[in-house]
Amino acid sequence: MSTQDRRTLIADAAIATVAEAGLRGLTHRAVDAAAGLPAGSTSYYFRTRTALIEACYQRLAERDLADVDLNAWPPPDAVDGDAVDRGAVDREGAGRDRGSMDRDRAAAVLAPVLHHWLTTGRDRTLARIELTLEAARQPQLRPSLHQAGAGPRERAAAILTALGATRPEYAAGLLVAWTEGLLYEWLVGASASVRPVPELPELTSVVRRMLDAALAEDPGGHSAA
Repeated sequence: MSTQDRRTLIADAAIATVAEAGLRGLTHRAVDAAAGLPAGSTSYYFRTRTALIEACYQRLAERDLADVDLNAWPPPDAVDGDAVDRGAVDREGAGRDRGSMDRDRAAAVLAPVLHHWLTTGRDRTLARIELTLEAARQPQLRPSLHQAGAGPRERAAAILTALGATRPEYAAGLLVAWTEGLLYEWLVGASASVRPVPELPELTSVVRRMLDAALAEDPGGHSAA
């Protein structure tokens, strides 16, 4: 196993540990056990708890981007909502040649990403919420969190650019904020225990409304159209 593969394995194990036991359970020894590695392995690659959390931020961003890329950039002849091999997609041209992308199509391919984060990817989302809150308590973590969050926001801006946004970075900030708020409310909010996770049709409708709102707003309060 390469050094990079082992670092990735440790980061994934740390994320799983936070999802299961919270930040109190995030110790180097616990991550060693979760990763199935010899004692001392995690501390060898990540000497401090701060370094380990920073690795989690980076890995969470990588996995979130992979989820979005897998669903949100289908080739022109793909069926709406189909997941495709992201290796076949031209990342350099992600913001180009997307004339066929419209709001309905975008909602149809983004809604399954949210559904995944609320269901099969639920543990990762819970870990991300906990780890993000830690940066509010530990200022030294904020630069790493900000850096990790730049990639998803850039991807959101690319999607919104394809949809005709005049201020894609601003619109992307809104879209990401609303998405984070919905994930929080549906997973750990006051009504999370009594409200079932929305099915795809409802999520698609919600995403479409978020896209409409993000594309309609600008800093001056004027329509972006």
